[in-house]
Amino acid sequence: MKLVLLFGPQAVGKMTIGHELEKITDLKLFHNHMTIDLVQPFFDFGTESFRKLVNLFRNEMFIEFTKSDHYGMIFTYVWAFDSQSDWDFVNYVCSIFESNGGEIYFVELEAEIEERLVRNTTPHRLEQKPTKRNIEQSEHNLRVTLEKHRLNSIEGEITRKNYIRINNTDLSAEEVSQIIKEKYDL
Repeated sequence: MKLVLLFGPQAVGKMTIGHELEKITDLKLFHNHMTIDLVQPFFDFGTESFRKLVNLFRNEMFIEFTKSDHYGMIFTYVWAFDSQSDWDFVNYVCSIFESNGGEIYFVELEAEIEERLVRNTTPHRLEQKPTKRNIEQSEHNLRVTLEKHRLNSIEGEITRKNYIRINNTDLSAEEVSQIIKEKYDL
């Protein structure tokens, strides 16, 4: 069982790359908005009920997935490196897979803000993520989160054996997914 943890700031291309990686491997994509967009119509983003349900659905998905005979999963995540709760979440998810013999592959994406603002409005993103369809609000959230949190790691901060950082400002999702597939022999 494999877990590819694909992380980076909003609109860096995680979900799109995840879709491409899913096409060329036997991995299944579980992008973070699958749970966010499920809960959002019922509870406002960031409320206690919202967080509780999103975490519950994700945790149960991870646990059940590791009991399956699937090859592996791609999970996308916006990791605030200055937030201990985000570190705890990542460690918890890794422990679920590792305790069931799984291998973890960390893939960190980074891209220039100008490119991320363009990607924030792509038809694929808007089709897949209903909560991003209010472009003005989505762009505002992207900028506020960038100011409030550190969304890329500092060199040497991630000490995992299987770790790669890719600046995909000028790379297509197909190119990045091929790099990941070849790097980890997926």
